[in-house]
Amino acid sequence: MANQNDEKIIEPCPACGGQYSTAEIASKLKTCPGCGYHYRMEPFERVEYLCDKDSFVEFSGNLSSQNPIDFWAYEEKLSSAMEKTGMKDAVITGCCEIGKRPAILALMSFSFMGGSMGSVVGEKICRAMLKSIKDGLPLIAYVTSGGARMQEGIFSLLQMSKTASVAAEMDKAAVPFITVLCDPTTGGVTASFAMLADIIIAEPGALIGFAGPRVIEGTIHAKLPEGFQRAEFQLEHGFVDLIAARKEQRRVLSSLLELHSTQYQGLYSEH
Repeated sequence: MANQNDEKIIEPCPACGGQYSTAEIASKLKTCPGCGYHYRMEPFERVEYLCDKDSFVEFSGNLSSQNPIDFWAYEEKLSSAMEKTGMKDAVITGCCEIGKRPAILALMSFSFMGGSMGSVVGEKICRAMLKSIKDGLPLIAYVTSGGARMQEGIFSLLQMSKTASVAAEMDKAAVPFITVLCDPTTGGVTASFAMLADIIIAEPGALIGFAGPRVIEGTIHAKLPEGFQRAEFQLEHGFVDLIAARKEQRRVLSSLLELHSTQYQGLYSEH
C-alpha cells in the first residue's frame, strides 16, 4: 500500500496535527499513528485488508454511466473521474471470503464524483442485493457518498426508491445486509439503502446524515451541538449500531458472517 516515495511525504493529521509520513499512515490502514483518525480509503485498498487473499472476484464491472439528460460537460467529468480512480463508476461489487466465510461485497469511492449515486451505482448496488438473495449470502456494503448525482436528474433520484425496494426484498428473504458507513455518508444514499441494513456499522469520526451541518445551521440559524452527525453522536442517538475501527473491521465482519452461517442459514432455506 506504500512505496519508497511515501517515506518522504509528510502529512499533518487533520485531527491531532501530528506529522507522519504517507508510508506510516498507510501501514496503519490509512489511520493516524497518533490519534487513530481515519483517512478516506479507496475500494481496492479495503479489499486488501478485508478479504481473504485472492478471494475477491468482481462482477458487473463493465457498467459505465451515460448522459441521459444531456447535462453539460458530464462526459468530461466522468472521463476525469475514471482516469483519477481507475474505476468506471463510484462503486465496485464482487464476491469474496472474509475469514473463510463467503459474502457479497460492495465498496463505494468518494473520489469518484463524491461517491454520488447515479443510475450505474444504483444498478450495481441492486445487482449485488439480488445476487445475495439468489446465492443466500450476506451483503456487506461500504458506503461513502455526497448523495444523488445531480447530472442525471430524475434518473439519479429514482435509484433511491430502486435500492430501497430491493433492500426490502432482502429483508423478506432473510438474507443479512450489513452497511459500513464511512466519511462522509450523506444525502440520498443515507436516505435510501445505507440506513436499511440489518446491522449498521460506522467508522470512527465519519460524518453521517442527510444535509450537512453547515446547511442545517444556515437553515435553522442556530449552532449545532459539538460532534453533531459524527459517528459517535449517531451511535449515542441510536442511528448506528456499532463503531468499528478499521483494524477491527475484518474481525467484526468475520464474526457476523459466522453468526449468519449458524443462525440464518435455516431461515434462508425456508424461503
